[in-house]
Amino acid sequence: MRGVWIATVNNIDYPKRPTANGVAQKEQWNKMVQRLKKMGINTLFVQVRPAGDAFYESDLVPWSRFLTGKQGTPPVPYYDPMEYMIDVAHKNGMEFHAWINPYRATFGLDTLALARNHVFNTHRDWLVQYGNKMYLNPGMPEVRRHIVQVVKEITEKYNVDGIHVDDYFYPYKIKGVEFPDSAQYAQYGEPYGSLGDWRRHNNDELVKNLAITIKQQKPYMLFGVSPFGVWRNLEDDPFGSDTRAGVRSYDDLYADILNWLEKGWLDYVAPQLYFNIGYEPADYQKLLNWWRTHNYDRTLIIGQAAYKVGNNPVEAWASANEIPNQINMNRRFNDVAGSIFFSTKSLMNNPLGVTDSLSDVFYQYRALSPFQFPDEMMPSTPKLTKVKGTPEGVKLKWRLNQQEPTQGAGLLPPDYYIVYRFSEGKPLDMEDPSNIIFISDLDGEHQCLIDKTTENGEIYTYAISAVNKYRNESPLSNKIMVRKELGKVKKINISAARKKVNKERRKNKRRIKKKNRKEKKQGELPSPTAF
Repeated sequence: MRGVWIATVNNIDYPKRPTANGVAQKEQWNKMVQRLKKMGINTLFVQVRPAGDAFYESDLVPWSRFLTGKQGTPPVPYYDPMEYMIDVAHKNGMEFHAWINPYRATFGLDTLALARNHVFNTHRDWLVQYGNKMYLNPGMPEVRRHIVQVVKEITEKYNVDGIHVDDYFYPYKIKGVEFPDSAQYAQYGEPYGSLGDWRRHNNDELVKNLAITIKQQKPYMLFGVSPFGVWRNLEDDPFGSDTRAGVRSYDDLYADILNWLEKGWLDYVAPQLYFNIGYEPADYQKLLNWWRTHNYDRTLIIGQAAYKVGNNPVEAWASANEIPNQINMNRRFNDVAGSIFFSTKSLMNNPLGVTDSLSDVFYQYRALSPFQFPDEMMPSTPKLTKVKGTPEGVKLKWRLNQQEPTQGAGLLPPDYYIVYRFSEGKPLDMEDPSNIIFISDLDGEHQCLIDKTTENGEIYTYAISAVNKYRNESPLSNKIMVRKELGKVKKINISAARKKVNKERRKNKRRIKKKNRKEKKQGELPSPTAF
């Protein structure tokens, strides 16, 4: 995975400033997606519920003020922003994950600016004030049911690829200020032994019911969490990490991530390892290895701090090599499935050239989703129907294999297609990303391509695969081998070409054996200087 978080709260990433002008919103989104695509990003985590509101048309919560400038006001001319954002992302071969902040209800205390259908005005008893914000109270069962309904509305109405929850469960603690849920603890907390255990139970219930609801609606939809990078310190728990973090997900945010992973409620975990390599209180390398051994075989993705590059007093972040070194460290391990960067604005600014290192080095080749559900239905295999030379390059066309059934036969129609091109002499290796030249729109409709990167005189073998909603990839289609010539291609019989290659290999082997025998024989003759 090559992901970014697109934060909308306080307009961190999008939109740059609130506006009701739908045309301006679309233009900015289009430009941002194009830039991210050039960087090699393939997954967008978009904050669609920043503070008890929505970046989409909802029957449950109001339009966000971070979108239009006034809560409850839709864009003009009217359109559904999330529907549009998903469509643009998919057309550019990117997944779209709806990122929600479950409990934060306001970003400030100006209640007069809240819309009539905001929860403050409809269920004020659900809210508590903590610091300068208001939060839905996690200790109330009706609050948790409301959040599940909010997510259910998203999964039912929109073609999102996943639901994503960040680190904000209970809010980060304010020194000397207790979260005001004593009444609910007195009502519900007796069976749980301690206030902390009860609060963790509340979050357990939310995560469990979100997982059930999402998978009942769309079993292929991903559900994951990006917790604070430290679960517990070793001094707190024998299962904890060798760290001295002042904040811990388990103790301070009451999020028992390990329990959620062990129960199988999450498809992935994306811990926010916003620390540099060698940082004494919380070393990136130590935490990376800790999460690798505590992910309960769920997919592990690492949250990385692009926002700190060139913008942090710790010396390591003044180096252009910190993020590249972290990525190289991640890539040593097959059980680390990629990165998500916070935030998009930071990458767009290309601090110390880190974005260039992504597009030119680490993300030079395309990558497929690390998620697969091999026990679920497979996609039907496409058929490559045409390979034709044009002045621009090599034109390919493909379609569904009409000889192969789909639904009802353990197969699903494709969600998108992958075009492979193998140079002469290279094995037909689907695991080598340099062989991928194109990933289609994520809508299953794109069935043609002009390959403009060919060279005259070269021999190429083309093949297509399909990927369905479960992210399962089909076997390769039929293969077509061609020699590229000026404005045209000449098809080559693959069987005959293979026979020719094998014949040349046998001849080379015989030459080598003959040469070795000759050298061995010469080596057995006595040297003239020996006498």
